This record gives sequence, C-alpha cells and structure tokens, in this order.
Amino acid sequence: MLTLIVGLILFFALHSVAIVAPYWRERMVLLVGDPMWKGVYGLLSGVGFVLLVVGYAHTRRAPVVLYVPPGWLRYFSLLLMLPVFPLLLAAYLPGAIQRRTKHPMLAAVKFWATAHLLAIGTLADVLLFGSFLLWAIIDRISLKHRVKASPPPRAAPSRYNDLIAVLIGLALYVLFLFRLHAMLIGVAPLAPPF
Repeated sequence: MLTLIVGLILFFALHSVAIVAPYWRERMVLLVGDPMWKGVYGLLSGVGFVLLVVGYAHTRRAPVVLYVPPGWLRYFSLLLMLPVFPLLLAAYLPGAIQRRTKHPMLAAVKFWATAHLLAIGTLADVLLFGSFLLWAIIDRISLKHRVKASPPPRAAPSRYNDLIAVLIGLALYVLFLFRLHAMLIGVAPLAPPF
C-alpha cells in the first residue's frame, strides 16, 4: 500500500505544479533550461507512475474491500467508459469535440475514474481512481483561473478530426473491453464478477 501511496503523491505532486504554483514551472525552465526541466519532470513522473502501478498490483493480491457495488453498476460503468478513448483522442485532434468540452482529456479522466469507482470498491481502487477523479476536478476548476498555457502538440485542424477521434476511440474501447484490459490489467471487464 505504501508504494501505491508514494507513487500517487509523486505523480500528482508533479502534475499539480500548475495548479498550486502556476509560475514556478516557468521560473524553473528559465533557471535550468527547457530540455533539463522536461527530462527531470518526465523521469520523476515516470517513477511516480511505475510506483503507483507496482503498488496497485501488490495491493490487488490482498484487497481490502470498502464496499461491494450492486451488479448493475458494473454494466453502467461500461457505458461510462464509452466516451473515454474518443475524448482522449479529441485532446490531440482539434475539432468540435475539443471546442465543446474545452479539456477533453480531463473529461476522459473523470469518466474513467468514476466508472471504475462505481464498479470496484477496494481500498486500492478508491485511492487510485479517487485520486485521479479528485485531481481532474481540481485541475479543471483551476484552469478557469490560470493564464492560458501553450497547447500541447496537436494534429492540424481538419473537418474529419472528430470522426477520427470517435471511430478510433470506439475501436480502442472495444479492443480494451475484449482483449487489452485482461492482458494489461489482468481483469476481463466482461467476465463474471466472482
């Protein structure tokens, strides 16, 4: 459990710099240079991510059950997952989805985390998905009050970007549902619960 908690703290501390100290990043970039900042940030984020993945995997061996959701919520969570991959792709494919949601990646994180919290009630899951949900909500609120940063690299605007995001996103959803989730996470979402 400690590994999971340390991973979450490290990962979210780094991803929350713009929330709590919006100009600190710019000062660090000026001080150490952009390549050094990106390198250290990427390395530490990677370490945090690995720690939370390893910690989460370890806690699944002896889960502490906080609540047992009703069976129907499992199917509702599958519906909540439908927009996740299209929203993730829309973050990098400028179009109507991106314009309407403003921050499609944060919306995707909120759908993903909520779906998992509704379907699974162990302590590790509540820590992991609850942390992501809370962070996405706080980050979205803080974006309303922050100076607009330069956007991440994106594809060129196209009238087909929304179609691409939806079609590829839904294909990824089906692939995860029937194959990749079981391969990567060790849990088949459509398998009977017990």
